[in-house]
Amino acid sequence: MSSVHSSSSARATVLPANQPRQFYRGGASIAALRGGGDDREFGPEDWVASTTTRFGQDESGLSRLPDGRLLRDVVSADPRSWLGADHVSAYGESTALLVKLLDAGQRLPVHCHPDDVFAKQHLGSRFGKTEAWIVVGTSGANPVVYLGFRDDVTPETVAEWVRTQDSSAMLGSLNEIPVKPGDTVHVPAGTPHAIGAGVFIVELQQPTDFSITLEWQGFLTDAEGAFLGLETATALETVNHSGFDDALLASLIKRTGDLGEGRVPLLAEDAAPFFRADRLHGSAELDPSFGVLIVLDGSGELHCANGSPLPLRRGATAVVPHAAGQTRLEGDLTTVLCRPPSAGSRA
Repeated sequence: MSSVHSSSSARATVLPANQPRQFYRGGASIAALRGGGDDREFGPEDWVASTTTRFGQDESGLSRLPDGRLLRDVVSADPRSWLGADHVSAYGESTALLVKLLDAGQRLPVHCHPDDVFAKQHLGSRFGKTEAWIVVGTSGANPVVYLGFRDDVTPETVAEWVRTQDSSAMLGSLNEIPVKPGDTVHVPAGTPHAIGAGVFIVELQQPTDFSITLEWQGFLTDAEGAFLGLETATALETVNHSGFDDALLASLIKRTGDLGEGRVPLLAEDAAPFFRADRLHGSAELDPSFGVLIVLDGSGELHCANGSPLPLRRGATAVVPHAAGQTRLEGDLTTVLCRPPSAGSRA
């Protein structure tokens, strides 16, 4: 495997697929992007450059380098090379980022995620799970996502929907948003949401696997796994009951598909304290940073001052350490560059 010059252990590397089994169907769009590979029915998520485990698991979800080592362990052994001194000062050994390819072969259940305060108090974690979606493909007649309640909903109403598993009421209460490639959606923690069938996204998240599954019937075997081991009433404290009006939705959603610049910032301003993402086309200079590259189309190479170029082609996913320094993409390729927040963005 070719690699870009850096310190002894921190090298830009193309990663193998990492698709832990999920409870919902999907995976064909991931396989098509990669040009083959794992398209099994329940492989709808590829956890890219992941140092995060699935909830309650020891290793499931963690990415391995081509030599078999866990990326988590390699980063932990040399965090300054991988993440940079400023990042380590702000976030420790955590990459502060989880990136996925997610192919919804069926509609996902209505769910939400805890914020940092709740996660620290109840789950022993510095990070909650704010996330963002970058739509890279759609199929079917009506590709949509669901984001936030249309109107204010009382906690008692939500609790009753969850108790009775009233799926139609839960889904019907949400804003239904048609999407196409290039659309991006910022999903603040606490926002009830779902992803519709036929929507293929690059997903950026805080580095946890915390989900409160409000609509579990028909998706999970029972309610036990829906609430992260918390009492139902405690879990439901994560839900934002406020209605999302047009102005709020407009602040969370960007339509970037028609923007043809060489570098297009993809996410809403509110995402900056949590993660960063840009769509790059053709040659581009990349500042030193931990980063995750996903090649959507074409082919090219990643270069730095020393060392062999790293070949990239459609479907490749690569991890880039801070120690790679100032790097440059060259070639006729379209990529999504995902990065953690800047070290001072959440001070």
